[in-house]
Amino acid sequence: MVTKAQREVPAGMQRIYRRFERWRKSHRGHLPIPEGLWAAAAELAREHGVFRTAKVLHLEYRKLKHMAEAAGGSAPAAATTFLELVPPQTAGLSECVIELEGPRGKMRIQWKGATAPDLAGLSRALWESA
Repeated sequence: MVTKAQREVPAGMQRIYRRFERWRKSHRGHLPIPEGLWAAAAELAREHGVFRTAKVLHLEYRKLKHMAEAAGGSAPAAATTFLELVPPQTAGLSECVIELEGPRGKMRIQWKGATAPDLAGLSRALWESA
C-alpha cells in the first residue's frame, strides 16, 4: 500500500526515502543516523538540492548542507541552468549624434547602424589628440 507521503516523494528519491523509513522504524529514540544514510542523502542533495532533499527525507537542513559540501564541493541548487536572453532585433536602425565644441573648433559625429559604439570615448580621443 502506497501512502500519501510516499506519493509526494520524487522518483529519484524513492529508494533512499524507503531506506530512511526502514531505519527510523527499527530505531527508536535519539540515535544518530548512520554515516551511510547521510552519504546517500548528501548525494541526493547534490542532485536535487539541499532544501528539497532535507524536506522530503525529514533531515536537518544545515547538517545535510554540510555533508553535501563535504562530499564534493558546494551543493548546487536543483537543476541549475543558465539561459541567455537575446532581445529581438528592431526593424529600424538606431541613430546617434554627438556634437562637441571646444577651443579648437566644432566636431559633429553622426552614427546610424544596428550597434552603438562608444562614440563619446572615440570623440574625446580624437579631439584631445589633435
